[in-house]
Amino acid sequence: MNVRSFALATLLTAATLPAFGQTCQNDPSQFPAWLDGVRAEARAAGVSAGAVAALDGIRFDQSIVNRDRAQGVFAQTFVEFSDRMVNSYRLENGARLIRDNAALFAQIERQFGVPAPVIVAFWALETDFGTNNGDFPVLSSIATLAFDCRRPTEFRPHLIDALRLVDRGDLTPAEMVGAWAGEIGQTQFQPSDYLAAGVDYDGDGKVNLIRSVPDVLASTANLLRQHGWRAGEPWLEEVRVPAAMPWDRADVSIQHPVSDWAGFGVTRRDGSALPRSNAPASLVLPMGRNGPAFLAYANFQVYLDWNRSLVYSTTAAYLATRLAGAPRVDPRGPVASLTIDQARQLQTILAAQGFDVGRIDGIIGLQTRDAVRTVQIQYGLPADGYPTTELLARLTGGAVATTLTTEEARELQTLLIRQGFDIGAVDGVIGARTRAAVTEMQRRFGLPADGVATAEFLARLRAL
Repeated sequence: MNVRSFALATLLTAATLPAFGQTCQNDPSQFPAWLDGVRAEARAAGVSAGAVAALDGIRFDQSIVNRDRAQGVFAQTFVEFSDRMVNSYRLENGARLIRDNAALFAQIERQFGVPAPVIVAFWALETDFGTNNGDFPVLSSIATLAFDCRRPTEFRPHLIDALRLVDRGDLTPAEMVGAWAGEIGQTQFQPSDYLAAGVDYDGDGKVNLIRSVPDVLASTANLLRQHGWRAGEPWLEEVRVPAAMPWDRADVSIQHPVSDWAGFGVTRRDGSALPRSNAPASLVLPMGRNGPAFLAYANFQVYLDWNRSLVYSTTAAYLATRLAGAPRVDPRGPVASLTIDQARQLQTILAAQGFDVGRIDGIIGLQTRDAVRTVQIQYGLPADGYPTTELLARLTGGAVATTLTTEEARELQTLLIRQGFDIGAVDGVIGARTRAAVTEMQRRFGLPADGVATAEFLARLRAL
C-alpha cells in the first residue's frame, strides 16, 4: 500500500499534471500473450479455473497508464493540500461517525491497538467515508499496471491476489470496482493487503471492504497494526521551532529523544515546554523552517508505509489529531514555495549536478529534499530541506522559471493595469514594474510574494 491513488475524482481532476515523458514503452498488442502468462502463473499458484476465468475479456487500458504518469496532486504544498482535505465536512462527519460507532471503535482499539481518529482519518481521505470508492474495473486496472513497464513487479502480485479474492468468495469480479490503481473498498486496499489484513468483523463469512463498515474499520486497524502501529503512543504533535537551530536535523528520517528537541528550543504549540522524554521523534517541517512544524513519533512511520508522499502522510496524521481534539494548524509563513514548473526546474538542475531526485515531476519528495539540504549547506543557508524561490534563484543566477508565454504575459500586464498598477508598456516582458505589481497582488492573494508570474497566478487574476 505504498504509493496509492485517491478515489476522489474531483481531487485528481483538479490537480493532475500533463503526462510525464515516457521512460519506457509498452506494446499493447503483446497484452493478450502476457495475460496468458498470468493465467498460467495463477493456476500454478493454486487459483481455481473459475477464478482465473475472471481475466477473460480484460483489455489493456492506456488511460490508466496516463493517470499513473500524472499524479500531480502530490505537488501541492502541505498548507494547500491540508486546507483542502481537512475540511469541515470531514471533521464534522468524522466526529459524528466516531460517536455513532463508539462501541465498535472501542472494541477495535482493544483488539488492534489503533484509536478511532486514526482509522477515521484514512476513511475520510480515501473515500469520504465510503461515498466514493471509485468506479474503475479493478482487474482491468491492475492488469494494465502489471503489464506496464514502470511498476510491473509491484502490481503483478496484486493481480494474482485479486484472483485469490474471487476464489475465496469475498467478492465477485463484477463487484471488484474501485480506484484507478486497483484499490478496493472504503479505505482503498490493494488486493494483497485485502488478503493479508482483511477481517470478517461482522461474522458473515466474508471480508467485504466495500459494504461492511465493521469489516472496513477492523481491517484498516489490522493493516495499520501489521505496518507496526504501537498501541497507546502518539503519532504527530504540532510544535513551535526557534528562529535558529540545527536545521539539518529536521528530517523525517532523523530521530532524537523528545528531550533533545526541547534542548534545541522546540516547544509545544502553546509555547510550553516539551516533556522530559526519551521517546524518539522526528522534526517534520513540511514547508521548511518558516511553515508548520510537527514532532513525528514512531507511529508516523506507519503513515509513510501507507503512502510515501510526505504531504499526504502528514495531512492524514494531522487530520487524525484534529479528530482527536487538536486545533487547526498554524500555517505560519509566508513561505516562498515553488510552483510545479519551478520545482521541475530545480530537479533538473539538481539532477545535472549528480543528485538522485527520482523522476523530474515537480513533486518535492524525500529524494529532492535530501538534495536540497545538501545544496543549502553548500550555500550556507539554513538546511531545512525545503526549496524556495530564493534557493532556485541562487542555483540559476536569478533566472527563475515562469510558466507564461509572451501572449499570457501581455494578458497578465493588461489585467494588472485594470487593478490600477503602472507596469509600463504591455509588451509581454516581465520587467521590474510588472514584477513589483505581481508581488503586491500575491500579498493580496495571500500567496508567497516572490514576484514570479505563473499560470496559476494569472488564473487568479482572471477570476477577479
